Amino acid sequence: MSTPELERQVLSLLVEAHATVRGIQTTLWQVARRRVSLGTISAIVQEAQRRAQAWLSSHAPPSSRPLALDEMYGNDRRGAYLHVVDTASWAVWAAEGPVPVDTESWTLVLWLAQERGLRWHTTIGDGGAAIEAAVRAVDPTGQHRRDVWHVLHVCAQVQGRLDRRVAQVEAQTASIQRQAARVAAGQRPLGRNPRTDLVAHQAACAQARATADALRFLTTTLHDLLEVVVLTPTGLLDAAGRAVELTTLLALLDELAATAPVPQQTELARLHRHITLAVPGLLAFAPPLDRVQHDAAVVLGDDAVALVAWAWQRRAILAPHRDDLVAQLPPTWQTAARVLMVAWETAVRASSAVENWHSILRPHLAVHRVLSPGLLALLVVWHNHRAFARGPQAGLSPLHLSGLTDAPADWLVALGYPPLDPASAAPTLTTTALPLAA
Repeated sequence: MSTPELERQVLSLLVEAHATVRGIQTTLWQVARRRVSLGTISAIVQEAQRRAQAWLSSHAPPSSRPLALDEMYGNDRRGAYLHVVDTASWAVWAAEGPVPVDTESWTLVLWLAQERGLRWHTTIGDGGAAIEAAVRAVDPTGQHRRDVWHVLHVCAQVQGRLDRRVAQVEAQTASIQRQAARVAAGQRPLGRNPRTDLVAHQAACAQARATADALRFLTTTLHDLLEVVVLTPTGLLDAAGRAVELTTLLALLDELAATAPVPQQTELARLHRHITLAVPGLLAFAPPLDRVQHDAAVVLGDDAVALVAWAWQRRAILAPHRDDLVAQLPPTWQTAARVLMVAWETAVRASSAVENWHSILRPHLAVHRVLSPGLLALLVVWHNHRAFARGPQAGLSPLHLSGLTDAPADWLVALGYPPLDPASAAPTLTTTALPLAA
């Protein structure tokens, strides 16, 4: 027979310990010496999933939010889980799947989110064609940004291939030296296609190494240009300046692709095209910052804004918390400096919020193989109510940061499972779960 205590134990094991129905049954017996049938456990889980789906369909943040969109593939590559996550609060506002990854699926997800009351002023994605087409169909006048991390990740992948090519070419040096020595001694070289020209090989090594080093320099420059704050000797670099610098960088990359060794040319040409197509979305975060920085320069002056930017770049050393950093500035600067820092801190350049959500889901996917819509909704409710344990937002949940300040700290309370002890209704940072049996 189901009791409130049993319901909370079953659901805590399911979510906190990534347990299966049988794992919950085994744990309850080994830890609490409590026999519970699989049918009872399944009924508790199904009812909780039904409540979670009802919660997700009836809740939305009160204000417009910046959203990250991405899909997570499971064990079946023909379908994926589509997720919409708030980049400012890390709250999950849509989780569907597994469904086909196409424009129709993403469009339907966004339409359903709109019907629930979700509003957004910015979306950011990894450049997938389905996401791009869907957001432009649903929100044609909205601001659609490109995730910086994915572009830099592609650069790192190409860099890795070029570095491996350098290692492969240099590894052949000893063999070619031996072949050259045989030829110098009047002997025939060994092998079917022997290489004996040591000078040409050394030139090939130098060219491969120079190509890899040049790409490393260009990637570092790209990373610097896509930072929230870019300081130059003349002050802050604005969106127009970034665009000029990126145009120059792409020209250098194109030149590098044309002069690189033949095996590397295709990789560099593909990377050039990838970055070229991504640039408009990559720089979409910069114009809103320009307006804030211009207004601050009117009040403080360009040099003062540059100094505030310099301090903000080193906030981890000077003062990790914004208010502490602002307090170190002259009193007449503090209001404008606070506005600047808020704009820099909230600039949306990456979809790390949705990637973090995926890292939470993957252990559950490994256990259950497939995440049902009900289980997805249950995990969303748990995640959205879970308070951050450390950092500047410690003690606050994603719902609190989304503007739902009256949200309970206990996700089970939100689903209608009251705590057994009224005193335990106070906000807690973690829920202790019983360990799974081996």
